[in-house]
Amino acid sequence: MKITLLLHNAYAVGATLRGTLALAAALADHHDVELVSMLRHREVPRCAVDPRVRLVPLVDTRVGSDDMAHPLFGEPAVDVPIADRHHHQYSRLTDLRAAEFLRGCDADVVIGTRSGVNVYLARFGPRRALRIAQEPLRYDTHSGLLRAELAGPYRALDALVATTEAEAARWRAGLPLPGVRVLAVPAVVPAPDADADVDAGTGTGTGTGTDADADGGTRIIVAAGRLVPGERFDLLLAAFSAVCAKDPDWRLRIHGEGPERTRLRNLIDGLGLTGRAELAGPRMPDGAEFAGASIAASASDAEASGPALVEAMRRGVPVVGTGRPPGPTELIQGGGGGLLVPCDDGRALAGALLDLVGDPERRRAMGAAARESARRHGPEPIAERYRVLVEELRATRRSRSVRRALGLARSRARTLPRQARRA
Repeated sequence: MKITLLLHNAYAVGATLRGTLALAAALADHHDVELVSMLRHREVPRCAVDPRVRLVPLVDTRVGSDDMAHPLFGEPAVDVPIADRHHHQYSRLTDLRAAEFLRGCDADVVIGTRSGVNVYLARFGPRRALRIAQEPLRYDTHSGLLRAELAGPYRALDALVATTEAEAARWRAGLPLPGVRVLAVPAVVPAPDADADVDAGTGTGTGTGTDADADGGTRIIVAAGRLVPGERFDLLLAAFSAVCAKDPDWRLRIHGEGPERTRLRNLIDGLGLTGRAELAGPRMPDGAEFAGASIAASASDAEASGPALVEAMRRGVPVVGTGRPPGPTELIQGGGGGLLVPCDDGRALAGALLDLVGDPERRRAMGAAARESARRHGPEPIAERYRVLVEELRATRRSRSVRRALGLARSRARTLPRQARRA
């Protein structure tokens, strides 16, 4: 098959981009693969692109480029949802180039990797190709306006892929798409570099001085994510204060940036955690912040899932996370690589942290289980999931077309009376 993956910017950095590039490389073992980047802001990509994979940029945003002087470059995009948080980075020129490329695309399968790009795919993608949209973000991170803008175009897709079963269920319930296969495929998380890896559950890579257990492991808990209210780093800090009350040698490092930085800094001081908890700056694109950790923690209001925790687990670091089944269960409990506690339950979170803090052997065993469980997020298993999905979509294409047509007819039947009353 020829497979085309549509990206926002293949020249940027980030865990999601690294996963997409790793998936492209795995698909290239058996297929003709190309990456199409809506934007290009530098000469060469920051992340390595497999030489078997063609990289096609559409709009060059480097200073002095011909595209910067194009009259349509200064006009706002109209084909990308205005509620998309990256709308301001797109232009009418991006609309034009994306439509031109997709209308002439000869791929058998086209995969979009974020909401705005998925709308281009749905509107302009070749009808002969299978059109698959990835939604790497949680359903509830999209505003109601954005979901409304996605509802129409997404009806033209063949499949919508969420990262967990819980998220797939939210999409099915919140945005009915007749004829569109809505399913879960885990995000790809590439294996860490060999020199960044650590022994399972011990964090033996960096433990020194008072940060080390008697068995050589570190006394470091690491969390990573956007510093926003929904990640509940305030709850994690409160739980960590209970850990420090029993074992003051432990340290907490929170990696990430966001609007909550000042509030969290004040909370650290207010809880008396200065010197024990720190806001350690931006996340590393390859999850290297987890190298040397003994425990990875998440207190998110939604669920403990996503690339950050998988990056920790691939390094053999056990996880303590919050969430509501089935989402986190898929990642944490399914393979025994961590402990799951209810959302917004600081006492349970503190108890789970204390359980692992006081039991190095359990951390080691859970770390080994976490490493094994995270292998299913590797590029090869996920590439196989997409191969199976493509076969299923081909086999059901006719029946899904019928369901899509019936769904559209029912939708129109419901809206016509309202339109008549308004008229």
